Amino acid sequence: MNPSHWKNAKGYANGIMAEGRTVFVAGQIGWNGQQEFETDDFAGQVRQALQNVVDVLAEAGAGPEHATRMTWYITDKREYLDRLSDVGAAYRDVMGRNFPAMTMVQVADLIEDRAKVEIEVTAVLPS
Repeated sequence: MNPSHWKNAKGYANGIMAEGRTVFVAGQIGWNGQQEFETDDFAGQVRQALQNVVDVLAEAGAGPEHATRMTWYITDKREYLDRLSDVGAAYRDVMGRNFPAMTMVQVADLIEDRAKVEIEVTAVLPS
């Protein structure tokens, strides 16, 4: 949803209306299912965190298209901006062209020392 007199959002939605079963995905970081980091590359960790989100959604019978809200916590805004095209490519590869309502926040640190990004998601499956 976007008010008609607003400029279109790019890469996210300003609002989503949904009805159905709700899935809450805890913050996912850039490590694999064995809780091991395979890379310290920012875009690589974004890709893995997004894949982790998709894997959790799949357990509920959901996919990226069901994501309605996404919150990103990043440790370095400059690194995010410098790698924006790589982050966008990783996003599209994993999430497709599904753009939920999003918020991004720069934080001083994340609990796992090697983590550069943490992403939490709310998804809604139609009834």
